[in-house]
Amino acid sequence: MAGAGDALSALFGLQDKFVLVTGSTQGIGKATAKAFVAAGAKVIVNGRRQDTVDSTVAELNSAGLAGSAVGVVGDLSTAEGIASLARQVDDIGALAVLVSNVGIFEVKDFFAIPDAEWQRYFDVNVMSTVRICRHFLGPMLQRGAGRIIIVSSECGVRGLHTMAHYAMTKAAQINLSRSLAELTRSTNVTVNAVLPGPTLTEGVVEYLRGVAEARSVTREQAQADYFKENEPTSLLQRFLTPEEVANTILFLGSQAASGINGSAQRVEGGIIATAA
Repeated sequence: MAGAGDALSALFGLQDKFVLVTGSTQGIGKATAKAFVAAGAKVIVNGRRQDTVDSTVAELNSAGLAGSAVGVVGDLSTAEGIASLARQVDDIGALAVLVSNVGIFEVKDFFAIPDAEWQRYFDVNVMSTVRICRHFLGPMLQRGAGRIIIVSSECGVRGLHTMAHYAMTKAAQINLSRSLAELTRSTNVTVNAVLPGPTLTEGVVEYLRGVAEARSVTREQAQADYFKENEPTSLLQRFLTPEEVANTILFLGSQAASGINGSAQRVEGGIIATAA
């Protein structure tokens, strides 16, 4: 009798499929890599440092999940770094799913952001996505099958004055994903964006710990205060977990989402106060 894992594998159709998740040694990327391994995929973990890539691969492979992981080190902030990663991935196998997750962010006053910083954000967040999609989308179209998921952000829709440079790049990613989806007509290739809201990644945990200590409150109170003060429109009134975002990415990367293409899928807890 088939178990739950077998049913999940059959529904998602990811067994033994090659999946690349960029920036996958922590946060949403790591949770996404684990979700795909759990669904039976062969996941290529990526990061800039050999030690963090190796430790993530070892952790995933020791968890007793249905799939497996291998690692590829590469700094995707440069064209040379992406070319190196692409060569290594091509040697591993043909990608069924690409999750473009690499990105940087920072809270910073608009008037304090110099031109060089705007350019750096565009190079890392936008051009890394452009370059990696340019390499892997063509072969997917030739095969007539594949999934690309671009991890953007809800602030790409609503804007955010506290990190305008980041929000600008996230808006560009949303438009890029739709533009690339237009190339997939009459194929089984899909390109979608995922728009996470505030997520409880390692960096956010440290941030909340610092706020709690400064205010002499618990971390739970610091989190509640954050949403009251900064995200009053959030319906959840809490941070998302990386796993909640990863589950949406997994779905879009599977055959179960074959009817979804060119979309900007929100996973933001209802911060954006519109239905569409």
